[in-house]
Amino acid sequence: MSTEMQKPVIGFSCGDLNGIGIELILKTLGDHRLLDFCTPVVFASNKSINFYRKSLPEINFNYASGRDFSRLNPKQVNIYNCWEEEVAITPGQLNDTGGKYGLLSLKEAAQALKDGHIHGLVTAPIHKKNIQSADFHHTGHTPFLKELFGVNDVLMFMVADNMRIGLLTEHVTVSDVAKHITKENIISKLKIMHASLQKDFGIDKPKIAVLGLNPHAGDEGLIGSEEENIIKPAIKEAKHQIMVFGPYSADAFFARGQHERFDAVLAMYHDQGLIPFKSLAIGEGVNYTAGLNAVRTSPDHGTAFDIAGKGKADHSSFLAATFTCIEIIRMRLGFAEMRQNPLRKMSARMIANAVDERIEETE
Repeated sequence: MSTEMQKPVIGFSCGDLNGIGIELILKTLGDHRLLDFCTPVVFASNKSINFYRKSLPEINFNYASGRDFSRLNPKQVNIYNCWEEEVAITPGQLNDTGGKYGLLSLKEAAQALKDGHIHGLVTAPIHKKNIQSADFHHTGHTPFLKELFGVNDVLMFMVADNMRIGLLTEHVTVSDVAKHITKENIISKLKIMHASLQKDFGIDKPKIAVLGLNPHAGDEGLIGSEEENIIKPAIKEAKHQIMVFGPYSADAFFARGQHERFDAVLAMYHDQGLIPFKSLAIGEGVNYTAGLNAVRTSPDHGTAFDIAGKGKADHSSFLAATFTCIEIIRMRLGFAEMRQNPLRKMSARMIANAVDERIEETE
């Protein structure tokens, strides 16, 4: 099999058309060395790409791919035209147009992922308000993909060089968080996290920490009852199959560097996990959807309307999301082969290290 045939096909959804999504994609794919690792497919339109490419790196595009995946060129950046009409692009403006075409891109890309036409998907940021429609009634990419793939549960998993934090609840109002703190939900997320750490990150016996919901993890029931009645029983039950510990008081846990003792942490709600992640993560953070039978990653930031169209967007997190997508695909292939052949010498970790070495050689 040729090197080109071995490379995974990675799709890129453009995000909100008036945000920084296409700029991130063009800056990332502007480094031709990325073609050594994957065959890129951008889900947008020729005209939308041309609007943003004027002041960005020159890219050798394959416009001939159309909607035919058999015509992808592994030596070029391929454009999958999701629409043909002229679209009024107004960088930095929150309007229906940005949401409408961002959704078209996402739907086409996600369906291609589900159908196996692409091996992984990197999603550019959407705006959760203007993307709402009869076809999209979700609070973000994660629940949309959960519904599309028809799985019972998924995990929003924030990953970086030095930490991994999963969320029990995602984009839920603070007043509703406690309603979602159930034994069943905690065990479900722990199982997804454990399986992902093994299959996607090559950790044979992962150690997982669980945070409490209330201040000081409830102080033995003095400040709330969720820890005693729900979280501790869930941890106790999960211990039969998973090395899981807690619940820990969220403030002291990160302040004392306890996260460094674990392979991943399960936070109870969005800000409890995202504030320390964005404050303490080393390297660029990536949002990964664990629990799917496909690989989807994204940068850990939003549409950045304030700098859209100005050429100022930092594509570091998007580039990290792209390489994380490639690495997980390769890791999964190694994991599957090891499951079929326990005597296989090349472990998933060795595969990941080989990818890292190739990346370093290109820098």
